[in-house]
Amino acid sequence: MIGWLSGQIVTRTDGTLTVNVGGVGYDVIVPGHLFAAGVQGDEVTLFVHTSVREDAITLYGFESEEDRSMFRLLLSTPGVGPATALGALSTMSIGTLIAAIYAEDTTTISTIPGIGKKTAARLILELAGRLPQLEGLVAKRVVARPGTSDLEAALKSLGYGVAEIREALSSVDLPDNEADALRVALRQLGTR
Repeated sequence: MIGWLSGQIVTRTDGTLTVNVGGVGYDVIVPGHLFAAGVQGDEVTLFVHTSVREDAITLYGFESEEDRSMFRLLLSTPGVGPATALGALSTMSIGTLIAAIYAEDTTTISTIPGIGKKTAARLILELAGRLPQLEGLVAKRVVARPGTSDLEAALKSLGYGVAEIREALSSVDLPDNEADALRVALRQLGTR
């Protein structure tokens, strides 16, 4: 299995980057934002998910281990294949997707190509308790007891505005555990 590739972009075609790694060209399918940013001749490092089927070996590349982990987590959901999982990471950031899952926001999740309301509800049901990278992506910024400023910083990194955060959390009693506090805050923000 290939864990990561580092090399020069040789060609860009239909969402696929061909990367020259030591004289070998690897075709790697990447999310839309990564494809748009990739310029022929640029050096790139991609964290790779290798998909092996009877008829093909396909490489999917991501700019971080967190992106790759989210892709794999999405693939573990019934009804979600590689194209839909890649579409999710092309449509929104991991932080936005995690926030939508914890807020049980089927409308936001349904904006992903190939995901309707039923699949969005299934994603929420399947993934709400299986997002260990929440601690790695956001909650690690909340150091000790979740003070308002630490929690605000974590929520701001997910794209929420300061006024929106303060208004949503003004009447909420937050738990001591930082991950639980973040989940409560995301649910509260999702109801607005």
